[in-house]
Amino acid sequence: MKKGILLVNLGTPDSPSVPDVRRYLDEFLMDGRVIDIKPIPRNLLVRGLIVPFRAPKSAKIYKEVWTEEGSPLLIYGMENKRLLQESLGDEYVVAFGMRYQNPSIQSALDELRAQKVKSIQVIPLFPQYASASTGSVHQKVMEIVSKWLVIPEISFINSFHNNPDMIQIFADNGRKHGIENYDHIIFSFHGLPQRQLIKADDSKTHCLQDKSCCQTYNDKNYFCYSAQSYDTAKLIAENLGLSRDQYTISFQSRLGKEPWLVPSTSDIIHEKAKEGKKRLLVFCPAFVADCLETLYEITVEYHEEFVEAGGEKVQLVESLNNDPRWIEVLKGFIEKGENKVLIPN
Repeated sequence: MKKGILLVNLGTPDSPSVPDVRRYLDEFLMDGRVIDIKPIPRNLLVRGLIVPFRAPKSAKIYKEVWTEEGSPLLIYGMENKRLLQESLGDEYVVAFGMRYQNPSIQSALDELRAQKVKSIQVIPLFPQYASASTGSVHQKVMEIVSKWLVIPEISFINSFHNNPDMIQIFADNGRKHGIENYDHIIFSFHGLPQRQLIKADDSKTHCLQDKSCCQTYNDKNYFCYSAQSYDTAKLIAENLGLSRDQYTISFQSRLGKEPWLVPSTSDIIHEKAKEGKKRLLVFCPAFVADCLETLYEITVEYHEEFVEAGGEKVQLVESLNNDPRWIEVLKGFIEKGENKVLIPN
C-alpha cells in the first residue's frame, strides 16, 4: 500500500472571467475562518456588497497575470505535484488541491482514496500558520474524511516558517538581484485583521499587548502568524547579512476598514519615497508560489505607487515556485519526517 501526500494551496478562479472570479470570491470570502463573523451578516456583507463590486475589478487584474497555461498559482501547484511525485517514486501518491475552487480538496482526497493509500500527509503550502489559511485547510480535510467509513492515518503540517532550507532559497533568490543595488529591503507578508490574531491567543495576555510583542518568536506566540512572519523575515535578513535599518517588515492585501496588521506595505513604500529612496527590493515570504499578490500587487500596483511618489523601481524577489530545492524541502517533510521547524527558546 502506498502513502498519500496532499499538497494544498489557497485557490484561483477557473478563468479570469467575471463569473468565474465571482464564484471564487464567493467561496473564499464565505469561509467562516476568512471572514470570521456570524453567517447571516457574513452572507450579507460578502454576497450583497463585496463580491458584486470586487469581482469585475479582480477579473481585470487576473487577466494581467493569466498565462496561456492558466493561473500561475495553479501552474506551479501542478508542477510541484509532478516533480515531487517523480522525486518520491512509486511508494507515494501525490495529489494537489485548492482550498477554494479547482482542483478541489475533495477531488484530491478522492484521488488518494481511489489509490487506497494507507496514510495521508497534508501539507498546506503556507509557511506561516494562520486560521484563515492553514487552519481552514485542516478543517476542510477533517470535514471530508469524517464522512469516510475507513479513515487512514492522517497527519498535518502546521507551519514551516523558519525552515532553514526554505530560508536559504529565499535569500539566494534575493542575491540574484544584487542586494547592494537597492536602497532598502521590504519583507511584505499577506495581511490579516488584528481581531483574528487576538482571537487566536488562547492566553489573552500576549497578542498585540504592545508594539513589539511579535518581534521576538517565543513559546507565548508560537502559533502567531505575525510573530512567525517577523521570524521568517529576520532569518532571511540574517542570511543576507542585513542590519536592522536596512529592511522593513510590512503587510499587504488589506480588505475593509477594521484594523489590520501594520505597517501596511503601501504606507512603507510611500514612506521610503519621502526619505529619498529610489530602489526597493521586495520579498514576499508568505507565498511559496508567485500569484496575483506578488505578480500584480507588488510588481504593478506598488511599483506604480512608488514611482508616483518619487521612487524609481520596486523589484519583486521571485518565490519558491518550481525550484528543485523547494521540491527537496517538501520531500524532506515527507520522506525523512524533517519538518525542521525550529522551536523557540
